[in-house]
Amino acid sequence: MAKVYDVPADELIARLARQLKEDAKVQPPAWSVFVKTGSHAEKIPQDKDWWFTRCASLLRKIYLHGPVGVSDLKVEYGGRKKVGYNLAHHRDAGGAVVRHALQQLEAAGYITKVPKKGRAVTSEGTKKLDRLATEIHKELAKAAPALQRYA
Repeated sequence: MAKVYDVPADELIARLARQLKEDAKVQPPAWSVFVKTGSHAEKIPQDKDWWFTRCASLLRKIYLHGPVGVSDLKVEYGGRKKVGYNLAHHRDAGGAVVRHALQQLEAAGYITKVPKKGRAVTSEGTKKLDRLATEIHKELAKAAPALQRYA
């Protein structure tokens, strides 16, 4: 059985985002159409389904590094902001986006709060991610059979 570590992150996040959208356990808030992802961003996200992608990315990130808190995730999803003619400085991502996404994933049963540490993936969330990783790994093995012996 393949784990999240064994498959490409972009493929896993894209498929997980599609599953979250189909399951309807996670719904973007009404304000997500108008909001930037942080003060470092110049424009709103161009992808209309960006909320599901962010939720999938958060779930994967918590699986890999959990338990992790909101402030650590804000730093992780932040970026560089230009400051006039000076060098760019790091700015954290918006806290509301991260917090609301985590609350929805928690309500869906994929993550749980760990007191004084942050949030960690539940057994249901682990099961969902590992099954999806196994599917992706099998498809990649079919596409490249020469690499199958190393898996």
